[in-house]
Amino acid sequence: MKKLILVFFSYIFLLTELAAQSFSVEQISSFSFPSELTASASGNKIAWAMNEKGLRNVYVAEGPEFSPRKITAFIEDDGQEISGLQFSPDGNWLIFVRGGDHGGGNANVPVNVTHATVMPKVEIWKVPFAGGQTEVVAEGDEPMVSPDSKTVAYLKNGQVWSVSISEGEPKQLFQVKGNVHSHSWSPDGSQLLFVVNRGTHALIGVFSNENPALQWLAPSFSRDLSPKWSRDGSQVVFVRTPGGSGAALPLLEQRHQPWEIWIATVETGLAVKRWKAPETLRGSVPTTNGGFNLHWAADNKIVYLSYEDGWPHLYAMDANAGPSSLLTPGEYMVEHIKLAKDGKSLVFSANTGNLPEDIDRRHIGRVSINGGKMELLTEGEGIEAIPVPLADEKQIAFFSATAKRSLLPALVHSETKEIKLLAENLIPNDFPQDRLVVPKQVKFQSPDGFTVYGQLFEKEGGPAKKPAVVFVHGGPQRQMLLGWSYMDYYSNTYAVNQQLAEMGFVVLSVNFRLGIGYGYEFHKPARTWIQGGEEYLDVKAAGEYLAKLTQVDAQRIGVYGGSYGGYLTAMALGKDSDLFKVGVDIHGVHDLSGRLEMPDGYEKAPDFDHAVKTAWLSSPMAYLDTWKSPVLFIHSDDDRNVNFSQTTDLVRRFEERKMPFESLMIPGDTHHWMKYANMVKVNKATVEFLKKHLMPE
Repeated sequence: MKKLILVFFSYIFLLTELAAQSFSVEQISSFSFPSELTASASGNKIAWAMNEKGLRNVYVAEGPEFSPRKITAFIEDDGQEISGLQFSPDGNWLIFVRGGDHGGGNANVPVNVTHATVMPKVEIWKVPFAGGQTEVVAEGDEPMVSPDSKTVAYLKNGQVWSVSISEGEPKQLFQVKGNVHSHSWSPDGSQLLFVVNRGTHALIGVFSNENPALQWLAPSFSRDLSPKWSRDGSQVVFVRTPGGSGAALPLLEQRHQPWEIWIATVETGLAVKRWKAPETLRGSVPTTNGGFNLHWAADNKIVYLSYEDGWPHLYAMDANAGPSSLLTPGEYMVEHIKLAKDGKSLVFSANTGNLPEDIDRRHIGRVSINGGKMELLTEGEGIEAIPVPLADEKQIAFFSATAKRSLLPALVHSETKEIKLLAENLIPNDFPQDRLVVPKQVKFQSPDGFTVYGQLFEKEGGPAKKPAVVFVHGGPQRQMLLGWSYMDYYSNTYAVNQQLAEMGFVVLSVNFRLGIGYGYEFHKPARTWIQGGEEYLDVKAAGEYLAKLTQVDAQRIGVYGGSYGGYLTAMALGKDSDLFKVGVDIHGVHDLSGRLEMPDGYEKAPDFDHAVKTAWLSSPMAYLDTWKSPVLFIHSDDDRNVNFSQTTDLVRRFEERKMPFESLMIPGDTHHWMKYANMVKVNKATVEFLKKHLMPE
């Protein structure tokens, strides 16, 4: 009897201890997230924006101590993001944009998540680096501070305006047909370079106070973009892509997307073609972070990014003549590319290192513009991304994370490789960092031969058979990592995966084809999206991988995802309800056939009708007859990435068919849950719905 009582109390103690070790959705969602990392042109000063449970503020630090200081005091979870953060060249001011949603379409349209009766504005703000009053400079977006630190050029209603940093009224610099973007000051501040989009074509122009007329650089019938000044301001390098709409070619075929690099002389406006991309699929317009990543570096070198060898790599060439040279050879990608202050080297994030799992991580790399071996400045099991060189050319700021600790700013010395982590005190006291699992890299084969990577989240112990969930990321040009992501949306889904693992689920985050990090053929495969939806094969393979694990109950596998992941979640529930017993579809796309509109004129693609049918059969809407699994639909009605109608139309179909579903609609928020309270609400609804159906009491 005594032994039985002892066992009983031991069991009660174990249950109490397990309960004490668990954490809540609110706790795991409380991670602080830094963004907008920037450095001053003079003095070792850095700044970043920090989102702390919806309170978004600017922090700064200065060498040699680099002690963080908060220099703004926004105290409401009001969904007003901070973007465009930059120093004035003299290092005395910080300029930033407050408002809008710069991760989606219509970035400069206000966001009103608090449902205020007066709509917020998208505004440019200033604050002294030393600290002091934070003030509105003007209503507008995309500020660019002049080299003399006196003037801000910015965009408003597609036109260029300017305002003095110290005082004065805003004024429109010039009027031009079309919408302006990509504006930048010349090195001496006497001219402003810009691109104007006119629909069928785009022009590169130069504005000068000394000239009563705008000057066009090599105007053509093409779309010119991504202009960059030479270091002396006498020339401009830019990218030229075809204009117009072209012939009605087959819609279900892959083809090369051409682009060229041109160099214009500002004084004459004349330009010459310097380089043309190889006419191959790999040589097409790059679509990873930063696109062309065009720079005019030191020693008269032009630097750019191309996928032509199968991986997104950096190349350099002399501005006048000669071949290009590959700077970063190897089977890895580079992104978040920055040119050093002296123009002689480039720093970047790369998914390579001395560990086999590094293909699912990021480390900081550096390479000379004149070639030589690429050098990794950080290595190990962490995530290091978004490097920014400091003015002294010896230190590089970046964002650092691990599998357990979310992102924080950090510094690495380029010679000693010593790392200094900043702002650890901003980790919330109740954030369950020490109780998180370390995801494990897994690989499996899709039915058609792709090697698919994923991260497996599983807490030790538990029952012999556990429920499981496949998580499908959005994008799709994304890569989930073996740690906290450098993107806020995906840090949040990483947090949800950790919460599900804590609850006893086995979670597999699948990096399906169309994602980045695994080479061109994985990133740009045939027969995906409207051309066949074959990326779903990888999601199904992930579910089947889970079903074969000895610790997983194959009758209790669910799926969830947002955006493109919502689309693939709906495909899983519609096509394979026997495998995926339940799902949470967060702002997914459900009908792809509407992406192919009948042309107005006589000409249409020879496979147009077949393409529309293929797009329909690539859509979740086509599989309602076989959709048997319970689903929770979540969407906000100010979504600028996926039309809200994609969910309202599917819900209508469910209602007409009397198919059961649950739903959560968030009024006034966007694709990115700009209000922290809404993010927590969505996270909680997601895990509770999966628990209800896969882990019943």
